[in-house]
Amino acid sequence: MAKVVILEKDTLTNGDMDFTPFYSLGDVEFFNSIKGEELKDAVKDAEMVLINKTKYDKELFDASKKLKYIGIFATGFNNVDLIEANKRGITVCNVPSYSTASVAQLTFSFILELASSLSKYNQSTHKGKWIESSTFSYFPYKFSELEGKILGIFGLGEIGEKVAKIANAFNMKVIAYTRTAKAVQGVTLVSKEELFKTSDFLTIHCPLNKQTENLINETTLSLMKPTAFLINTSRGGVIDENALATALKSGKIAGAALDVLVKEPMDKTCPLYNLSNCIITPHIAWTTVEARKRLLTVARQNALAFLNGKPQNSVNDRV
Repeated sequence: MAKVVILEKDTLTNGDMDFTPFYSLGDVEFFNSIKGEELKDAVKDAEMVLINKTKYDKELFDASKKLKYIGIFATGFNNVDLIEANKRGITVCNVPSYSTASVAQLTFSFILELASSLSKYNQSTHKGKWIESSTFSYFPYKFSELEGKILGIFGLGEIGEKVAKIANAFNMKVIAYTRTAKAVQGVTLVSKEELFKTSDFLTIHCPLNKQTENLINETTLSLMKPTAFLINTSRGGVIDENALATALKSGKIAGAALDVLVKEPMDKTCPLYNLSNCIITPHIAWTTVEARKRLLTVARQNALAFLNGKPQNSVNDRV
């Protein structure tokens, strides 16, 4: 039986997921989030390791002498050194597409909140402001229609397309920049510069790599309208957080809504912490019950496929 180590179980469930099917993979051992020597000790005899956000670098590969397979409980794989994995003949597989609906839903939750200020109105009402109101309705906070507004999408993969489809239902004008040009109904492809210049809402849906790291920086932010909003549900590293904080404080853009940060969990020194025009959620876009069930199912299928000599969803060639 293969020795299988499953790490970061605590990042995948709050008691609502069933891990029993994973025992069919072999001699399975589960760990919650661990680091340092405890992590190295956990993987030292493993032939297969399943991870979420654990950073698999050369040092951890060196500690994994028997390793043949890494399964990732995620679509993104920038936490695994693929060059090192390829040198050692280790198969790395991810789970594509499992959270498309979930991420698109949170993206539009952000857009609706930025346009409608629903949380501000709810908080105000519960603080008694409506009780104190001299009129039947009061509206101190921004509430604008999405119809006719320009939604810019950076990255037109499955999630970007799903977001575009929702935007079309709101009669928004949808523009997009994508590395690989393709025709998507209701979407006009534009240059990167035009995307930043014309979007009323700009949402990021691209992987984190050398080309997209610090995509949102002082230069690109300076192109945006002062009334524009930035949304990021991809990876924190696509944003220069200091540049964004400066833009938000100075009014270069109107606001931002982020589900991801450069450092996670969030650090008190994060320059975006406590900014009134920056909504931050704790990397939850992928966490609907439905998405996590799909994630576990496909991650197990990936591992079984590898054991059967027919790997699926390998990312080894995507260095």
